[in-house]
Amino acid sequence: VEILIPDVLRPVPSTLTQAIRNFAKSLEGWLTNAMSSFPQEIVRTKGAVVSAFAQTLRRYTSLNHLAQAARAVLQNTSQINQMLSDLNRVDFANVQEQASWVCQCDESVVQRLEQDFKVTLQQQSSLDQWATWLDNVVSQVLKPHQGSPSFPKAARQFLLKWSFYSSMVIRDLTLRSAASFGSFHLIRLLYDEYMFYLVEHRVAQATGETPIAVMGEFSDLSSMMPSLMEKDASFSDDLSNLGSEADTSRGPAEPAVKRERIEMSHPLQEM
Repeated sequence: VEILIPDVLRPVPSTLTQAIRNFAKSLEGWLTNAMSSFPQEIVRTKGAVVSAFAQTLRRYTSLNHLAQAARAVLQNTSQINQMLSDLNRVDFANVQEQASWVCQCDESVVQRLEQDFKVTLQQQSSLDQWATWLDNVVSQVLKPHQGSPSFPKAARQFLLKWSFYSSMVIRDLTLRSAASFGSFHLIRLLYDEYMFYLVEHRVAQATGETPIAVMGEFSDLSSMMPSLMEKDASFSDDLSNLGSEADTSRGPAEPAVKRERIEMSHPLQEM
């Protein structure tokens, strides 16, 4: 995987990304055809490994595509200012009140992450700086479990809690019809995806396995994050549309953005 995608955040030509995705899509079929005369037990074992490898390639190319779409947003000063303004209107006390019963997180830790996020956003940090911040968050949260057999479980719980809290923030932004909702939605997808990537590698390092082996052992993790679902052939077009909707050049009153907010608000209001 590291040979095909050495750095998930580094810009990659779209032709190469599509070639990797096509390769991943065809890989399982090739294996099945090549091993048609082999015993089923061997085919199942090899198939599971190839499936995990193909899924990893799809996730990493999706993450890379998200990173390039988000990079433009993070470099747009006016858009960052709008995001910060909208974020300051979020009722984080209410978010904490609702999430605390489910997640049982230390309130001081949550408040620190909230403030750090706002400061990092206000500083108009680059994508690489955001990546460093996310990496530091993972290190701080998982440090107490380092070297413990409970490390993989703690990592999974962190992903669930991170996803729940970010969902609550997105919900608040949606109900307030935040002008920067499209940008926040894109950033949320990227940060969830990259957080999963970081945790996956931390667990692999802690257990002495490869990330693909970790995903094979904990395959249920793929259902945690909304951005980890299987993407169809329209992935690139959908993501490009989302990135363009987040561009301030279209303005907060752009019908496409309004339409996205309206469509998203109904299911959230029913929660």
